[in-house]
Amino acid sequence: MRYTTVASPLGPLLLVADEDGALTALLAPNTRGRSSTPDPDWKEDPEPFAAAATQLDEYFAGRLTHFDLRIAPHGSEFRRRVWDALDDVPYGGTVTYGQLTAAAGQPPTSVRAVAGAVGANPLLIVRPCHRIIGADGSLTGFAAGLDAKRLLLGLEAQDRTLFEQ
Repeated sequence: MRYTTVASPLGPLLLVADEDGALTALLAPNTRGRSSTPDPDWKEDPEPFAAAATQLDEYFAGRLTHFDLRIAPHGSEFRRRVWDALDDVPYGGTVTYGQLTAAAGQPPTSVRAVAGAVGANPLLIVRPCHRIIGADGSLTGFAAGLDAKRLLLGLEAQDRTLFEQ
């Protein structure tokens, strides 16, 4: 595995790639349940992350609304299906866990399992789990913390008038 860190408004982001250069993880500092420090066996190598670093800079500058990166997250078929559904949540928008459950083709009784898959998303920001909200519209759960979620949603709302309604 290879890794690098990229500066961001959330603090240094840890980017991890497999041997083919596909992004397997993007973690913010203090990501709940996951270490945001590199494994001692990993090799620091910023080269495979040039596109990701550029796209993250553009995203945080408000000029990029969709990431176009090679990704290879590790997870069960169920988790990958939920993560794929995250990709369809538009920039500046939000959906509830129930809406995401339906979008992932799961029955309503699966909403807790879907929420667990969202929480296990290894590609923060790139796969926009920050755009998932509670049924009552509240900000709930985000592996990098609710302050980070507010920051990301606020950044996106500046380019879209979603939160002015």
